[in-house]
Amino acid sequence: MAEPTQTETTEEETVPTAFGWCHWHQGNTDGIRLIDVIEQGSGSGITHFACAPCRGVHGLVPFADQP
Repeated sequence: MAEPTQTETTEEETVPTAFGWCHWHQGNTDGIRLIDVIEQGSGSGITHFACAPCRGVHGLVPFADQP
């Protein structure tokens, strides 16, 4: 019998990630996710991103996963 060639992936591994600035630990890192969007009446708004470790420590929920 042949062994499976694919491994199971967790939900966190299937979510696309990006390299960028984490607003919580104030540094560049891989795996950032959008956390908060603050819209302003005129001009550009503000966005906050966080990496996986900071999301865990601070209990942050990515914007796309918020109800």
